[in-house]
Amino acid sequence: MKVCSVRGNDFKLDGGAMFGHAPKPTWKKWIKPDKLNRISLASRSLYVKTLDYHIVCEAGIGNFLEDNLAKRYGADNSEHKLIENLKFIGIKEDDVDYVILSHLHFDHAGGLISKGTNPFELHFPNATYIVSKEQFERASNPHIRDRTSFIRGLTDSLEKSGRLTLVDKEKISQLDGVVSFYYSQGHTPGQLHSLFHGDKEKVFFAGDLAPGIDWLNLPITMGYDRQPETLVEEKKKIFYKAVQEKWLMFYTHDPFIAASRISADKNKYEAARMVSHLNNYSLD
Repeated sequence: MKVCSVRGNDFKLDGGAMFGHAPKPTWKKWIKPDKLNRISLASRSLYVKTLDYHIVCEAGIGNFLEDNLAKRYGADNSEHKLIENLKFIGIKEDDVDYVILSHLHFDHAGGLISKGTNPFELHFPNATYIVSKEQFERASNPHIRDRTSFIRGLTDSLEKSGRLTLVDKEKISQLDGVVSFYYSQGHTPGQLHSLFHGDKEKVFFAGDLAPGIDWLNLPITMGYDRQPETLVEEKKKIFYKAVQEKWLMFYTHDPFIAASRISADKNKYEAARMVSHLNNYSLD
């Protein structure tokens, strides 16, 4: 089993929203904001190659946004960079067997949408789309507080594709021995985290549990998180296991770091042995 980090369309979000209750004098030391108070964020996917399958974790934001929204979010909307960068490493979107989506917020699932289509035509035409059952239900009927984070009509298109698999267990038979799933609730109901199992080590897709290394700091949560205190407890449990089992943590939004180990000093967690990208990194 080999993995690669693949960059998609980067974008920007408000720094205050990304760091929640942390004061600006603290978080601006970590990531410098622009004049609109936005910070740069990666839209990074994890490509996994096994003997049998091509797997992509996360579709990113893609280039589906209308121009006014792309400008608001500081997104380059000219091309679908995830698909272009997959081609660069020799993978066409038709080759992909599975797309695993941690959740269906627009910056994680927008890359499924073919630009300018309505109803939506979906990229990765031969892939099975894997989403947690609870997250799919949330995206289909969002709360007023987070409905702008979801893409209206996307769940309909996923259902109509005939290639949607909803999961609520640790494993699925098709990918048994390849990946197991963890679920978290603090950011959004039913966020799905993939843990890929190589013969020698494991890589964990952190999603928005820890979008980058600065969020390894346990008290740091986002204004977008539905249940911040729940999220902190979820981080404690998962980070503890990651340290004990020496997982490689993969970050979808960190503008500089694709993956790292985690070090622990009592109840304080930090990134260690950081890498800016993964290129055919072997887990076996």
